[in-house]
Amino acid sequence: MHTLTDSTLVATLAGGPQIVTFALDDLLQRGEAIHHVLAVHLSPQADPLTAQALARLSAEFLNGSYKGRPCCLEFFLLRSGEKKIDDIMDETAANAAWSALYELMARLKTEGRHLHVCVAGGRRMLALLMMSAAMLHFDHQDCLWHMYTPGKFLERARDGAIMHARPQDGVRLIQVPIAPWGAYFPALRTLTQPSPLDAIAAQTRQIALQDQEHCRAVVGRLTAREREVLRELARGALPQVVAERLSITLKTVHTHKTRILTECRNEWGLGDTPRLDYHFLKEKFHWFFEQG
Repeated sequence: MHTLTDSTLVATLAGGPQIVTFALDDLLQRGEAIHHVLAVHLSPQADPLTAQALARLSAEFLNGSYKGRPCCLEFFLLRSGEKKIDDIMDETAANAAWSALYELMARLKTEGRHLHVCVAGGRRMLALLMMSAAMLHFDHQDCLWHMYTPGKFLERARDGAIMHARPQDGVRLIQVPIAPWGAYFPALRTLTQPSPLDAIAAQTRQIALQDQEHCRAVVGRLTAREREVLRELARGALPQVVAERLSITLKTVHTHKTRILTECRNEWGLGDTPRLDYHFLKEKFHWFFEQG
């Protein structure tokens, strides 16, 4: 039985097994307790370098341990049904790979895993699909990582020639900021066998519905004159034009705009950042006044 403190490193992999050990070493150095490493890869039969990388990586994990620490290694071969995915060369393969990654993320989170996902290895498309699937299942404590490797050292370490980097080699993980949409909108996680387009459409609908609620709440707290100013700004008018249309001074427009943006910050939970302006108002409120 896994607990919420169990951490798993999920890493995309192709011909460079050192990507996994570099990432694992960095996380362990940071004090993360990684007990499970899962290497995601395409069919090794289609790429001899991938087969070599799997063998080289396996040698680093003996009897369920890594450098004397309890840590098991698992390989996750991407499949479309029972068929192995050799490469991601078209949308069919991309959709199949995404579905497999979506199911993997769902399984790991159901098991209570705290996830560190490294997307530095393998096909760039594989990294993008992994990121997309992770966004639907990540919680706020999960982390997405890329890896910086200096060019000269990268050449020396290529294809597993060096499996462990020293501090002076300059290899380091860089956290990628992403929004864990599934944590904000749990309904996205309950989609049955979604395609990437289905998931994106559902995500967009959820965000749109929440924005509509925020817009109504803000408008409901404004004075009649503030609503008039907001209506003009939402329709794309510049502050000077708003002043002319409503026969008020530009200073008055800016005063009303400041009050409106304060309400928006509070309603959207944005605090003092980011800096909001009339472009934000046009983006968020255009639909509200169009429907009226």
